[in-house]
Amino acid sequence: MSLTDIKSMTLKELKALAAERGLPAFRALQVYRWLQRGVAGFDEMTDLPKDLREALAAGCYIAGAEIERKFRSRLDGTVKYLFRMHDGQLVESVLMRYLYGLTLCVSTQVGCRMGCAFCATGKSGFSRNLAPSEMLAQVQAAQADAGERISNLVLMGMGEPLENYDNVLRFLELVSSEEGMNVGMRHISLSTCGIVDRIYDLAEKRLQLTLSVSLHAPNDEIRSRLMPVNRRWGVEELLKACRFYAEKTGRRISFEYAMIGGVNDSAACARELAARLKGMLCHVNLIPVNSVKGSPFRKSTQARDRLFIRILSESGITATVRRTLGADINASCGQLRRRYEEEVANVESLQQK
Repeated sequence: MSLTDIKSMTLKELKALAAERGLPAFRALQVYRWLQRGVAGFDEMTDLPKDLREALAAGCYIAGAEIERKFRSRLDGTVKYLFRMHDGQLVESVLMRYLYGLTLCVSTQVGCRMGCAFCATGKSGFSRNLAPSEMLAQVQAAQADAGERISNLVLMGMGEPLENYDNVLRFLELVSSEEGMNVGMRHISLSTCGIVDRIYDLAEKRLQLTLSVSLHAPNDEIRSRLMPVNRRWGVEELLKACRFYAEKTGRRISFEYAMIGGVNDSAACARELAARLKGMLCHVNLIPVNSVKGSPFRKSTQARDRLFIRILSESGITATVRRTLGADINASCGQLRRRYEEEVANVESLQQK
């Protein structure tokens, strides 16, 4: 008999389950609150009758995230976690400290199938989607380790959130629940490489989160070389969906743009990007491209960054350079998991010799 992933259940679903078993609704609320606190087992739910705890343990499991490795930056205190899931799969999360509080970068998949040329995650391949409970477990584990409340979330870790659409929406419902961790939607950012049909679906939900779109190029020629997804949905089609999203939700789009020296950082690229974005409710986040093993890409110079910002600003488009955190611990997602797997493979190879 397969066990039920109880942490992925909403309070409404738990109440329905309690009613089926002839239990009062307050029992469902008790269980839900325990799950949202991040308990590891049903025996920790001390205000539940023993027979109920035993019944839950017999039919359900509680997903967790075990810290496999942890690195803390000496530069800014950023913490990078490598979490082990119940089936042994590894995912990464990054905890960042800002003036307004702690922000956690959450993974939504084990690996990624998008294959972006500059990304470390995709080089390790794709294994599976994460369940809502496993996304929640990352937040709970990091919060328990930090000993402080995590007030902001960015779904910018491993994976493409909109490829795991239903599980991500359920996670958002769980993590923003007033009876749970109560992280407000306005404190959550969701990043996508441009799954256009799902952008339209998400717009209809009218959630008050921030949608971050990984654009990285002003035209199809450059973007298709960097991001295979652009061969399915080109720049014009993607930006049409983004305009629809901004108009439907009233929320400003954040465009992520990795500045890659000699590839997409020219003045001509800046002018073309400005023309495409003109009139849209948006912000451009320029990102120094990460140095990834085996990648030929290098970040732009500061002079190029400043010129790019000036050209966008002259067209009324705000742009900033993202602050780099955790530079000494390779804090961008995918690098830690890949390095760990390479180390394990090397050890296994030596043992076989």
